[in-house]
Amino acid sequence: MSDTDFFSRIDAALEAIETEGLTKIERIMTTPQSSEVGVSTPEGEKRVINLCSNNYLGLANDPRIIAAARSAMEEWGAGLASVRFICGTQTLHKQLEHDISAWLGYEDALLFAACFDANGAVFEPLLGGEDAVISDSLNHASIIDGIRLSKARRYVYRNGDMSDLVSALTRAREDGARTCLVVTDGVFSMDGAIPDLISLTDIARAHGALVMVDDCHATGLIGPEGRGSGAYRGVSDRIDILTGTLGKALGGGMGGFVCARAPVIRLLRQRARPYLFSNTLAPAIAGAAIEAVRIARTEDERRSRLHANAGRLRSGLTEAGFTLLPGEHPIIPVMIGDAAATLALSASLFRHGVYATGFSFPVVPRGAARVRLQASAAHDEAQIDLAIAAFRAAGQETGIL
Repeated sequence: MSDTDFFSRIDAALEAIETEGLTKIERIMTTPQSSEVGVSTPEGEKRVINLCSNNYLGLANDPRIIAAARSAMEEWGAGLASVRFICGTQTLHKQLEHDISAWLGYEDALLFAACFDANGAVFEPLLGGEDAVISDSLNHASIIDGIRLSKARRYVYRNGDMSDLVSALTRAREDGARTCLVVTDGVFSMDGAIPDLISLTDIARAHGALVMVDDCHATGLIGPEGRGSGAYRGVSDRIDILTGTLGKALGGGMGGFVCARAPVIRLLRQRARPYLFSNTLAPAIAGAAIEAVRIARTEDERRSRLHANAGRLRSGLTEAGFTLLPGEHPIIPVMIGDAAATLALSASLFRHGVYATGFSFPVVPRGAARVRLQASAAHDEAQIDLAIAAFRAAGQETGIL
């Protein structure tokens, strides 16, 4: 006997999403991830310039990454069929952890199936009810969920507002917090904003607090050697816990990691539930990531090309008359405001040969809908110019320009 009221509520929720213009469409790609992709349509495959992938360094379809994944699978098998502490760790995983921690300047690192799991794993084992987490209001959903899983008290400060951070830390100390942990994204994914980590870490030090940064949209693409937001701001040594992903700039596969002092990582190995109860990364993923780390660490020309592409795209769209959030990151938000208009622009862009996803509530606040673009080192100048022309045409077609 089914609960008809339950299914009626589900139908009503879906209808409301559709009515508000908030339905998220998943397009089916018919090619590997790249600067240009094939997408399945009712009329057949359509080739489009891809401006909505996290493939910042263009490594998702790099022949060296593919070869490394194939070699690792041939040598180490398809998977471990186990969690790591039972019988699911190979020398391949230890090498990847060593390479990540050495590159980013930490004593040790710990791999997870995704950075969502890494952020979900950090807080509960390390902090108790006597402790406090002070979190930026725009932090990623995985950080918010991870904090909820812990017993630590939660304080939220306004995005990037250092005065409000001071107030939150002061309240936490007045409330008797034993350990305070300030947590921020290294790059806010919907805005492309890089926080003022110099001021943030100065404030944290003044209040005796630790600092954690989620660098998913920074590792590999900003800072010297691509070492992320801390290196970009010159404060890597002040960040106590760093989380990141292998699923964006570092090959675009899957997997996340936590970097910290060795005792912190040892405790997470003993207590972090997403680590203890999830299979380890498949050998192909680990092998590909080892090669991606090597490339990201050594090939500065990829970062130069990425940022040149982002600058060209940003300038062209500004000249065309679109409103962009200012920034210094390859994430380029084209602000529209209305959710339905944003979806209409995204659909028009697709017709004009550009794959660019519209974002609306609940991914961004109501009234702040946008088309978020992400440049890649894999784009060439001709593709960037064609994308700008498509934006002009789509903007006029939809009445946005």
